[in-house]
Amino acid sequence: MKNICIFLFVIISLSSCKAYKSKDVNSSQMTYATFRATQQSFNSQDGKISYIDKGKGPVIVLLHGVPTSGWLYRNIIDDLAKTNRVIVPDMLGFGSSDSPDGYDIYSEKNHAKRLLALMDFLKIEQWSHVMHDAGGLWTWELIELAPNRIKNMVMLNTIIYEEGFDPPIRFKKGFFAKTAMWSYRSGITTNMMLKGLFKTGLTENRLTKVDVEGYKTPLREGKTKAMYYFFTQTCNALKNYQPMISKLNIPVAVIWGRNDDFLKWNPQKDRVVQDLNINENNITLLDAKHFIQEEQPQVISETILNFITP
Repeated sequence: MKNICIFLFVIISLSSCKAYKSKDVNSSQMTYATFRATQQSFNSQDGKISYIDKGKGPVIVLLHGVPTSGWLYRNIIDDLAKTNRVIVPDMLGFGSSDSPDGYDIYSEKNHAKRLLALMDFLKIEQWSHVMHDAGGLWTWELIELAPNRIKNMVMLNTIIYEEGFDPPIRFKKGFFAKTAMWSYRSGITTNMMLKGLFKTGLTENRLTKVDVEGYKTPLREGKTKAMYYFFTQTCNALKNYQPMISKLNIPVAVIWGRNDDFLKWNPQKDRVVQDLNINENNITLLDAKHFIQEEQPQVISETILNFITP
């Protein structure tokens, strides 16, 4: 009942807001159409995976979360690609990738299997790994399947332990969850849902119409099946990955928005630092909220490069 009331409150609150009003658009800004034109495709056993493959050198994978896509990293890719080969996938059900019917097809383990299949297809044996939000869960599953593929890791406001995980809504499967997904993809309420998301996830919403288009387009295309799994399954039964995490023996860095209301650093920091043996010098806390790639992309790029460069 609590979840139902919260959801109804969100819908009513958003409905009382004016539709999203964009900031001034920079004419040189990358459009989502241009971004999509640079993507390549890999046909996994479950559907097409779209991805960016840019630059040469040591490989960096940039992994998004829910409800975003590789578009989240658009202001970071070029800086990293000057000296590295950067792979940025849209996971199944997000961005430009396919969104097939099914439920368990969007489980964390199946996401991990598809990411491994993409890296095998690209003939990449090891890489530096950057993940955000639910990308952390897909990463933990990947490591359980293939513990030697990731050579170092950078965590950006990602899901680690229950103590730091505070999703705004936890749904059971059924009517209210499906209504929420409809609200994200409906032309009537998509703008309002995104406005609410960014109001909570950004210190100040400075996104332009072009920026928002990259988040809105996949939703308007109906890419909500993977989100439905996340909100009705993952949010209600977060797996305990500590036994695996505590055995990891790779360098780990943290870049975290200290004001994130969804994924909180302080409640879990001692446990995370101890389990992953993180050097305090490799912890960067930003004056930002959840979508730190939008708020401080240059700081993130520089910090990643400083960490992974010998």
